Amino acid sequence: MTTDISNERIRVALLEDQQVFRESLVLVLESAGMDVVARCSQTPPFLARVREQMPHVAVLDLKLEPPGQDGTTTGMTALQCLHDFYPSVRSLVLSSHDEPEVVEQCLQAGAAGYLWKHNVGCAEVVEAVTRVARGERLMPPGLSWVPSLPGFMMQHEVPTGGAELGLLTPREREVLGYVAAGADNLKIAACLSITERTVKAHITSIYKKIGSENRTQLAVLALQLGVQRPAGI
Repeated sequence: MTTDISNERIRVALLEDQQVFRESLVLVLESAGMDVVARCSQTPPFLARVREQMPHVAVLDLKLEPPGQDGTTTGMTALQCLHDFYPSVRSLVLSSHDEPEVVEQCLQAGAAGYLWKHNVGCAEVVEAVTRVARGERLMPPGLSWVPSLPGFMMQHEVPTGGAELGLLTPREREVLGYVAAGADNLKIAACLSITERTVKAHITSIYKKIGSENRTQLAVLALQLGVQRPAGI
């Protein structure tokens, strides 16, 4: 679902540990008429600024140096915290990681978009932040295992009508939402009060109707189609 922000300046929070790159992002975004309300290199101060300023979009790097004292305070930690505690803030990952499994992990953790640092320019960053702020989804180019992505592709949060979803029963859509959230079959069975065997039957049916080859493709396609994920997963 798109969001009307036409009468507001887009507020952006940055989590990026490379000072030169961070300052360059600030310059690019502010030159485009946006307000950068946070510019941090570590997760704790970043989340504190988000709580104070409530930006429209959070732009996150995944790997931060140095890491937290426990070695786990990374951009992924920030992404998960934003999803759990600040759901109105839309997250855009800007990372050098180009592995499909990392992209999928970020989408399942609540990212509204993902960009690869090595092939994105200033104009693309500004466009991506604007589109994410409006409620659109953003996928990086090069995901060859998702046949519907002709390079730089945007998807609305909720589709205006998808032939694939129209083939699914209400229960299958519900199961698909749990798959998109990263739940395994046992978890889905417990949440829906059905047997694990029934869950497997639903997922087999979904595979046949949507045409996915594996669970990773299924999860990403579900997110692209705007399938609603259950809360608390």
